Amino acid sequence: MRTSTIPCLLAATFLAAPAFAQTQAAPAPAPAPAQTAAPVAAAAPAPAATAAAQAAVSDEEVSKFASAALAVDKLQKDATIADADKQAKMASAVQVAGLEPKRFNAIAQAVQTDTALKARVTAEFARQQTPPK
Repeated sequence: MRTSTIPCLLAATFLAAPAFAQTQAAPAPAPAPAQTAAPVAAAAPAPAATAAAQAAVSDEEVSKFASAALAVDKLQKDATIADADKQAKMASAVQVAGLEPKRFNAIAQAVQTDTALKARVTAEFARQQTPPK
């Protein structure tokens, strides 16, 4: 039964990750909007940079990403947390898992286009959700 929840968690996490990235950019200092506008304008060179980022995702980062994504998913679904507080709590959960929010978002974006990385993350979700025997 747990294995059927893995694809749902993956979908929820990866769909939520870009929103997390967008919300994280908003409270940044004034130069941040220029930074967020640059990747949109420079869409053509991005695949080369993305390919390098994808190749550089270590097994440790995959594990941290899966832990963070599970925590973020849980926070997103928690109706007792005010929407205004969720972003800060999600950023904190990502950092507690051992990743910076920017790195979490980069991995989330890479998973959407890199099938090998997606398979690694999916396997890690399954591993982390399987109760010890």
